[in-house]
Amino acid sequence: MKRSPDLLRLADAVLLPGFAGTSAPGWVRRRLAGGMAGVVLFSRNVGTPAELAALTAELRADSPGILIGIDEEAGDVTRLEARTGSSRPGNYALGVVDDEGLTEQVARDIGRDLRAAGVNLDFAPAADVNSNPGNPVIGLRSFGADPLLAARHTAAWIRGLQSTGVAACAKHFPGHGDTTVDSHHGVPRVTVTREELAEVELPPFRAAIREGVRSIMTGHLLVTAYDRELPATLSPRVLTGLLREELGFQGMIVTDAIEMAAVSGPYGIGGASARAVAAGADAVCVGGENADEATVDLIREAVADAVTQGRLPEERLADAAARVRAVTAWEPGGHDTAPPGAIGLAAARRAVRITHRDGTGGVLPLPAAPHVVELTPETNLAIDKGMPWGAGEPLRALLPGTTVVRLGERDAVDGLPGAALHQAGGRPLVIVVRDAHRHPWQMRALERMLAARPDGVVVEMGLPGRTDLGAVHIATHGAARVCGQAAAEVLAGIVPA
Repeated sequence: MKRSPDLLRLADAVLLPGFAGTSAPGWVRRRLAGGMAGVVLFSRNVGTPAELAALTAELRADSPGILIGIDEEAGDVTRLEARTGSSRPGNYALGVVDDEGLTEQVARDIGRDLRAAGVNLDFAPAADVNSNPGNPVIGLRSFGADPLLAARHTAAWIRGLQSTGVAACAKHFPGHGDTTVDSHHGVPRVTVTREELAEVELPPFRAAIREGVRSIMTGHLLVTAYDRELPATLSPRVLTGLLREELGFQGMIVTDAIEMAAVSGPYGIGGASARAVAAGADAVCVGGENADEATVDLIREAVADAVTQGRLPEERLADAAARVRAVTAWEPGGHDTAPPGAIGLAAARRAVRITHRDGTGGVLPLPAAPHVVELTPETNLAIDKGMPWGAGEPLRALLPGTTVVRLGERDAVDGLPGAALHQAGGRPLVIVVRDAHRHPWQMRALERMLAARPDGVVVEMGLPGRTDLGAVHIATHGAARVCGQAAAEVLAGIVPA
């Protein structure tokens, strides 16, 4: 059996590649006109709102019925606001507030922005239960460690987003929360029993399915209770057996970025794509920086070859293409068209938690412009490098004279925290950290500074592993721009502590 033109078109109909630039390359437009399912946008494609709307219009000029997807979780993972930091907090902050109406409002606000920009698929929310606080890739992207709380807010987030006519995509099935490996680099193992998986990881996905989520994204996870050899993305037991048959999901299953090492490492990008579709995935996401026409050709041919060689039934490929088309054609009645609001900062303010320690001299609001030391860890690949974060700059705007220094792991050698203290002089000291419990170098630097300045105020903008650090400990439960603004308002006394 040869690769017929019809078979190649069918293979194209399950591909969602990324591309470089803020205008549509010729190869992308040609492939979309020829039947490719759609594209995935990243921050490299996003300019101003008007420029993004022009790009999506350009993509649809020859192909109106396509998917245009993006990772817009808010909080740490934003593509719309990667240059400025998110104007909305992420899932963990929303889980801390635990107001389902607020979560729905925030998601609706995101959906309005996306719809105005011409995006019809959002790879969000993260429905993972962050049951492992050492997780290097989920953390604040989760609503929390309580499966029932995560389930309630996953449903609310989907309800809000889809009310605007933008399809939601719950991820990373069957749950990336209890892992210690980032699947960008290796294969995370989930070794719980089927009963434990059903009790902890699966409730948010069940809730998403009940809420009518249009899409679910696979995780590149080895879930040993179901398959000891193949990651979930490539496993018929997980995608067909668990997700389709046991949970009853009938929408579109989309892979996490297929170029990630957990799946492309053993099988190559083409082999992993063909195996994913055979396992039950309907759309293959190709998100890497090197996504180009040659890569798309390779994947399309690998999928077609799998059909001709009997490793992928043509009926399965046709079914996958049909499920993709169903999401493209989906249009809820009476969707929300109100303009975006200013709910993000209000939500971030509600997520702030403050702990005072008696006898340490810490006072709020700060009596004078402080010296701010920000300890900056390396972030995972899901978070845009260089995205602004922190409390120092917004605090400087509120308290002129505030000075800010930022230290990374290489900077935070024994002498530098002392130098930072010297810069503070007799002024208030604010130390900003991010997931300090996961980074021993942050804890060492923090403890040295607090030993010299027990009146120091600590602002934790990641997961708050400890709240007993500093004379005052402020947990923002997120590093979004609005989270830094909310912390600065507390420090300056604009919002009561």
